[in-house]
Amino acid sequence: MTGILAIDTATESCSVALCVDGEYREEFEVVPREHSQRLFGMLQALLPDGRLRDHGIDAIAYSCGPGSFTGLRICASAVQGLAYTSGLPAIAVSTLALQAQTALRLGHVHADAVVLSMIDARINEVYYGVYRFAGGLAELHQGPVACAPSQVKVDPALGPLHAVGSGCRFAQDLPGAVSSRLAGTFADLLPAAQDLIPLALDRLARGEVQQPQQVQPVYVRDEISWKKLAEQGRPS
Repeated sequence: MTGILAIDTATESCSVALCVDGEYREEFEVVPREHSQRLFGMLQALLPDGRLRDHGIDAIAYSCGPGSFTGLRICASAVQGLAYTSGLPAIAVSTLALQAQTALRLGHVHADAVVLSMIDARINEVYYGVYRFAGGLAELHQGPVACAPSQVKVDPALGPLHAVGSGCRFAQDLPGAVSSRLAGTFADLLPAAQDLIPLALDRLARGEVQQPQQVQPVYVRDEISWKKLAEQGRPS
C-alpha cells in the first residue's frame, strides 16, 4: 500500500491527514489566521518523530489553491521543507477539487452531481471551478476562474448544480442563469486534508508529482507571484 501525508491550510480550516495501508488519521481545526501556529503541532501529533519514510509515507499531498494567500504560502513552505528533508515527492491538488471531494464524502452531493466549487476571494470576487466525479474522484470541467460573482458562467448543458464552499455566501449575486440551476448550496463546507488523499493517489499512479523546488501555490490571478524557498530573501 502507498502512504500519503496530506496538508491543507487554504481556507479558514487547517488540517493534516495521514493514510498508510488504508488507515486514515486526521487533525482538523477551524482556526482563521492561526494556521502557522497550529500546523506544526498537528504534524507532530500525527508524526511525533518527523520521520516520514519510516512511517511508510511515499508522497506529500497539498492543497495548492486558490485560497487565502497567507494560508497557501504557509502550506507551500511547509511542504517544501518536508519534501526536501525527507526526499519525497509532492502532489499538488486544487483546493476547489478538494472541496468537491469533501462534499462527496460528507454526503452533501452524490456521485452523479455537478459541483460548483467556490471560495470567497475577499475582494468582492470568488474563485470557482465546475467539477463532476469519475470513479468517485473530482474532475475539473470548467475553470478555475477568479471573477465577480455576477460574472460566474457555467455551461448550461451541465444541468443542475450543487454549490459548495465559502463563495456560496454570494449565491444571491450569481447570474440568474446560474442561480436558477442551484439544487443546493453548502456555504459552511470547509475542505479537509483527508480528502486530498484519494485525489493524490490517482495523481501519484499517473506520475503527476513535483520535486520540492516545484512546490508552489496556485493563486489563479496572474499578478500574484510566489518565490521558492531558495529565492526568498532573509531580513538583514
